Amino acid sequence: MDATPGGQVPSAYNNTGGALPDWLNKGDNAWQMIAATLVGLQSVPGLVILYGSIVKKKWAVNSAFMAFYAFAAVLLCWVVWAYKMSFGEKLLPFWGKAGTVLSYKTLLSQADLPSTVVHHHDGSVETSAIMPLYPMATMVYFQFVFAAITLVLLAGSVLGRMNFRAWMLFVPLWLTFSYTVGAFSLWGGGFLFQWGVIDYSGGYVIHLSSGVAGFVAAYWVGPRLTKDRERFPPNNVLLMLAGAGLLWMGWAGFNGGDPYSANIDSSIAVINTNICAATSLLMWTSLDVLVFGKPSVIGAVQGMITGLVVITPAAGVVQGWAAIILGILSGSVPWFTMMVVHKRWWLLQSVDDTLGVFHTHAVAGFLGGSLVGLFAEPTLCNYFLSVTNEQGAFYGGVGGAQFGKQIAGAFFIVGWNVIITSIILVAIRIFMPLRMSEEDLLIGDDAVHGEEAYALWGDGEKYDITKHGTSELDDTMHGLSLGNASGTGARRLTVEL
Repeated sequence: MDATPGGQVPSAYNNTGGALPDWLNKGDNAWQMIAATLVGLQSVPGLVILYGSIVKKKWAVNSAFMAFYAFAAVLLCWVVWAYKMSFGEKLLPFWGKAGTVLSYKTLLSQADLPSTVVHHHDGSVETSAIMPLYPMATMVYFQFVFAAITLVLLAGSVLGRMNFRAWMLFVPLWLTFSYTVGAFSLWGGGFLFQWGVIDYSGGYVIHLSSGVAGFVAAYWVGPRLTKDRERFPPNNVLLMLAGAGLLWMGWAGFNGGDPYSANIDSSIAVINTNICAATSLLMWTSLDVLVFGKPSVIGAVQGMITGLVVITPAAGVVQGWAAIILGILSGSVPWFTMMVVHKRWWLLQSVDDTLGVFHTHAVAGFLGGSLVGLFAEPTLCNYFLSVTNEQGAFYGGVGGAQFGKQIAGAFFIVGWNVIITSIILVAIRIFMPLRMSEEDLLIGDDAVHGEEAYALWGDGEKYDITKHGTSELDDTMHGLSLGNASGTGARRLTVEL
């Protein structure tokens, strides 16, 4: 710390009691904790609200609770074993050694990603290990919220029918055997990191993996009821927009926090994120108007999400004009796969992906990861990447090789998630059903949790006089039943909304 002209250190930086070590940068630490909290707010309450409102009323509680549960479960697993599997010492080229991060000495030491040292072919050091200027506690929390939102996004594929007890087992197992592998391979110093595959903030680690794993999970769990697949209207579109807004604004922390510092690369990542999201939303809405004649609010939210996903692997390494191009593609390619390809390909038709996570995250994540191999700007790459002298194919030189690396990295993430997700779900199926019972599927939240989102009689609930008491509706129903009496007996009138 530089002294003042009088030779004294500013009082704000006095090392009182050891709480301000020499390596601590207050600005970086403050921004990293804010960024982490913004990402956390994307899940809780962002996606909790979005899921609870975008589904049919009878699944509002269950859908929101799946996200809420995942957030809590991931945190405990993260600090007990999963963080070090993702960012610790190398065990295998794609996996770190498990271990806890609960000791105060560990949490208050300088953050360190020990496996991120990059060497030249002759063995000399190309770049040193990543050591941000804040404590390990900040790094652990920051990386946790990314792990948590991955499971929350995956849940979108199996809403409206997955057995909640099976979900309780699935979350820690998938975090341990799938997420940690992608995180270590691409971010923690694993083989894809060392090879130079670019994933700025999670296009592959988070979105491609959650989209593919969600699709595979939807296959193994099985479909919703036929009537739910045919008609699944949101129960609250305005509240859905509130959740979507939290998701959008939270992405400033999602992409702005990944340089691990409050630096200029963080700034360009944030502006690129918003440029791409806005462009994508407008593109998706324009296509809805041109093809279907009406602008869809749900479609606009889908376009916003695909824009945020596509820019994620590229946010800090592309120029602003490239963010617009990525926005145009993110608002059109996933739209095409969802609205056209999905209706014509038997495989997509046979798997019930409730919220279309395959299109909004797997397709968009693969698209963004591929495009960074074309548009990555050399100077920006050197600001951020540990492997030096990387650039997109449009900048010549080694750029063509970079595009190939991006495709290969995507194939690894896809293959690993297909295999591991299948193994996990088949194993869980031995001990309990993956899908709810038919009776629970008919009723929804009241059967599964004994709770309902709204104090109204509605979707999926069969009217029970002993439960609801008498009312004018009871008298009306009784009159209708008597009025429909036949000579051989009264026909009972069953009402189900």
